[in-house]
Order: sequence, then C-alpha cells, then structure tokens
Amino acid sequence: MPQAIFCLPYFGPISVYKSLINYNSIYIEAAENYQKQSYRNRQYIYGANGKLMLNIPVKHSGSKQRLKYSESQIENDFEWQDLHLKSLESAYRTSPYFEFYEDDIQPLYDKNFESLFEFNLKCFESILNLLDIEVNIEMTSEYFKNYSKISDERKLIDAKSKKDFKLKTYHQVFEDKFGFISNLSILDLLFNLGPESVNYLKGS
Repeated sequence: MPQAIFCLPYFGPISVYKSLINYNSIYIEAAENYQKQSYRNRQYIYGANGKLMLNIPVKHSGSKQRLKYSESQIENDFEWQDLHLKSLESAYRTSPYFEFYEDDIQPLYDKNFESLFEFNLKCFESILNLLDIEVNIEMTSEYFKNYSKISDERKLIDAKSKKDFKLKTYHQVFEDKFGFISNLSILDLLFNLGPESVNYLKGS
C-alpha cells in the first residue's frame, strides 16, 4: 500500500490533492515547526482583479524558540473569517457549483478556532469528504528531515515555490479577463468543476 507524508495546508492548492489522490494512506506532519510564507495559513483564489491571497493571521511568540505548527494560535482579534468568506462569495458566487457546496464550507467560518492546525484539519477533512476521497490518515509524533520508505510530499506546502505543476486548464469565472491561473486553492477547482473535480485530479 503506497504511503506519503504531507504538511497540513489551509484548504491547500490543487497540487496537494493531485498528489494525495495517488495514495491509500498518508501521514500528516504534526511535529514540524511553524514556517511563514506557506500554505499553512494562506490560500490563493481567483478574484475579480486576478489572483487573490487569503491569509490567516497567526499569533507570534515573544520567545526566540521555534513555534510548533501544532501549537500555533490564530489571531482572532482580526475579523479574518468574515473577510475570507465574503471574498469567496464575491469570487465564486457565479461559478457553477458554489451554491452546491456553500452550506458545507460556510460552517468552517462560523466557528472560532484557536488552533491553526485544528482549523486546517477540519478544512482538509471537509475537502476529502466533498471530493469523496477515502484515505487512511495518521499523525506523526516525531519530526524527521528525510524519509526513505514513504513518499515525502511536504514540499508542496511551500507557497513561494516556482515549480510549474503543468495542470490542465479548466473553466474559471474570470478567465476572460486574466486567462487561466494554475494551481489555485482546491476550492477554485471544486466551485468550478464540482463532482468532476476528482476526475480532473486523476487525469491532470
């Protein structure tokens, strides 16, 4: 049974799920340090003015000690949930499947979460459910820089990566204005392709 290890994203780019769909069993990295400028606290969607970043504010520790991702806290003094939900509605209200999935996504933004890891896990589980992807999930208890017997997909969490994933095009709401934008949030795929999203991930 093929296995891989992934870092837990905020919904995550399409490339994460394109890779994940090839595995029956995965580990989620729960022992790593929190790192900035990654998909751990950001996602990119397709807005009316092009590529738009939605960023979750994270509390910064006053200590010089590195903060564990599993211990990172969301800064809820900012009304980021309302902002993100309104941005998603504005970007995808006219997409073919937004209303189909709206009631599944909105509750994630209605509840206050203190833990970034816990919130992202709920988002991740929701996407797997909506895509009807069955995969066995285990959490790591210790950090290892390298793995030899399982596929290491943790690099997919890097939001600054310049790697071209060469994903197939699909219809996007604002593509007439700015063209196709590749590897956006999995929500972009879901709202635009709906139930065909899994076939896209398998064939892209």
